[in-house]
Amino acid sequence: MKIALFTDTYPPEINGVSVSVGLHQKVLMDQGHEVLVITTNPFGKQIVIEAGVIRIPGVELKKLYNYRLSSFFSAKAYQYIRKWKPDVIHIHTDIGIGIFGKITAFFLKVPTVVTYHTMYEDYTHYAGFLKGLASRVVKQFSKSIAEQCTEFISPSLKTKEKIRSYGVDRYINIVPTGIDFSRFQLASLDRNKLAEIKNRWILPGEKVLLSLGRVAKEKSMEVIVKGFAKVIQPGEEHIRLLMVGDGPHRHGLIDLANQLGISDKVTFVGAVPIQEVPYYYQVADVFVSASLTETQGLTFMEAMVSDRLVLCRFDENLAELIRHQQTGFIFSDEEDFVRQVKTIFNLTKEKREQIKGDVATEVNRYSLPNFYQNLIEVYQRATRQYW
Repeated sequence: MKIALFTDTYPPEINGVSVSVGLHQKVLMDQGHEVLVITTNPFGKQIVIEAGVIRIPGVELKKLYNYRLSSFFSAKAYQYIRKWKPDVIHIHTDIGIGIFGKITAFFLKVPTVVTYHTMYEDYTHYAGFLKGLASRVVKQFSKSIAEQCTEFISPSLKTKEKIRSYGVDRYINIVPTGIDFSRFQLASLDRNKLAEIKNRWILPGEKVLLSLGRVAKEKSMEVIVKGFAKVIQPGEEHIRLLMVGDGPHRHGLIDLANQLGISDKVTFVGAVPIQEVPYYYQVADVFVSASLTETQGLTFMEAMVSDRLVLCRFDENLAELIRHQQTGFIFSDEEDFVRQVKTIFNLTKEKREQIKGDVATEVNRYSLPNFYQNLIEVYQRATRQYW
């Protein structure tokens, strides 16, 4: 089967959608399918067609995580795709490249599959006093996305239910993105590089809480920083908060750490190359997050595959993955964050081993073979509608 993936972000860019599309491409090609990725060009202002990838230039929106908005149509790219003759067009974004994907599918008369990666309603706070209007527009926009494709994919049950609340009554596939287990396991990492990264950021004897991801307001990272300030009371100075990632809220968090007097115990690493991400999981003791806007929680799964304990704020999207004191730990507020950190660091060896066993069983659902099987079933349903 020949599958064209339309996405506004793709490796080496670092974010959840980019990682998801990269894995998507890999798992399909490993099973013998042909894959063509159509994405934006962050490296220049020309259309670049290389092995398996078409990069289309776009306008960089610096205030929106440096997102690139491409034009809705490229004649040169379209002619290449037409000659390539895809069997299915799978769209991973909703404007720019996404609209180009829909136009291409219409002209070529091939089925479209759409994955809904982003809960747009969680981002309406950027509209300020127009948040109410923005929320109504987003709901209608999301409804149209779900209805105007051959097959629609939600990465989680919570996201599916949210789409249902917008008035969508069509069939919705739940297909969680898979995880390349081998990439995050200790045996596959360079021990010298691991030691170098650990020595760079962590003092001997320190226990490490890791926050990893885009540093943005909707990720609620200030909850982690405020909770951490209460963790490192006198006698607990041996704990460090390592914050890996970049974004518009980073300077605000740095200021907050300074105000709380914990700047010497909070390390802002910034963005790191995607190939280094597994090393940061390994140097940590606990992965922490307060985000309530995840559509699936890839970083949580990566941490679990890396054999790290996970502490997250309660969110329905994570309910199937994180079961309190079974596959991870859940907190409700800053005070509860402190209690759960102390509980984790006081776990017995037997309890840690029990959690690791439960995690191993849970994350197997997100293996690449299972991901592939779910995907191919969606593609088969989509193509049958065009027979």
